[in-house]
Amino acid sequence: MSDIADLSKGIGISKDQLSADGEPCILYGELYTKYKSETIKEVISKTNIDNTKLVKSKANDVIIPCSGETAEEIATARCVLKDDILLGGDLNIIRLHGYDGSFMSYQLNGKRKYDIAKVAQGVSVVHLYGEHLKNIKTINPSLNEQKKIANLLSLLDERISTQNKIIDKLQSLIKGITQNIVHHNKPNVHISDCMECSTSTLQESDVLENGIYPVYGANGIVGYLDNYNTQNEAIYIIKDGSGVGTVSYVTGKCSATGTLNILQAKEGFALQYLYYLLKVFNFEPYKTGMAVPHIYFKDYSKAKVFCPSNTVQLQYAKLLSVIDCKLSTEQDILTRLSLQKQYLLRQMFI
Repeated sequence: MSDIADLSKGIGISKDQLSADGEPCILYGELYTKYKSETIKEVISKTNIDNTKLVKSKANDVIIPCSGETAEEIATARCVLKDDILLGGDLNIIRLHGYDGSFMSYQLNGKRKYDIAKVAQGVSVVHLYGEHLKNIKTINPSLNEQKKIANLLSLLDERISTQNKIIDKLQSLIKGITQNIVHHNKPNVHISDCMECSTSTLQESDVLENGIYPVYGANGIVGYLDNYNTQNEAIYIIKDGSGVGTVSYVTGKCSATGTLNILQAKEGFALQYLYYLLKVFNFEPYKTGMAVPHIYFKDYSKAKVFCPSNTVQLQYAKLLSVIDCKLSTEQDILTRLSLQKQYLLRQMFI
């Protein structure tokens, strides 16, 4: 790397120095949270602090964080496409000599990610500096070929970005319809009158890697068993931990671990309709515990929700489930696009 670029660092800009106006800037943490593509076309943050001692970008600069939680995470390269962007501290700056920055970002996030991970230092917090990067070897075809490869991958990134927007719109539509039902109708039924709750003693250590029926935990399917405790449909709700109050709707034969409560509809109520209501239900007033928050059915079941006739409940559930199916299809497309990108990154930069 030292043969093809100058390596330097940004100078500190903290989160509390960001402002609504001022000069555009990039903080190292934003590479993990705000800039998902390898190229930064539009800068989100601004600061109005004195910039006389700060570092400004040159179009085509490649930036990589100086610290991160894991060695793999730290190898997150982005190409800044504009001049005069303030680059905050804890950012490595790679200023290339006649090479394409976008191409380099894709390469560093592909095969070179593992080379970078090997030279990063630290355990609880991993550090990466110019002295570590200078010996990283890269593949550099002609500039014209670099630009063609970068353009292909950039088009794929744009397609992924569009797909994320489609997913966001569908999620917002489901939430909006459900909130419209909740806000424009008076709650008339206690949750305890339309649902019943049961628990499971099953632990993740009890499940098998292979089996007939899936077992759900707080993060989805955690394994399989040859028996089941849910036969038709159920709402699984996380009852403790960081995801407390998160609900999922399952159908078919399956089981739940002890971290989930199992909710079933009483006669005359549509479980899928109740599932969508619970997705926008405010569990905050019913959380207990500080270090590990909990919710208990005996508490939130005292709340009232709006339940129209069973026929209308089924109509709402059908409408929302159709959108949900569309959402699932779009999420599958996003997964395939992301896998395609990862495949290209692995194959192009051997």
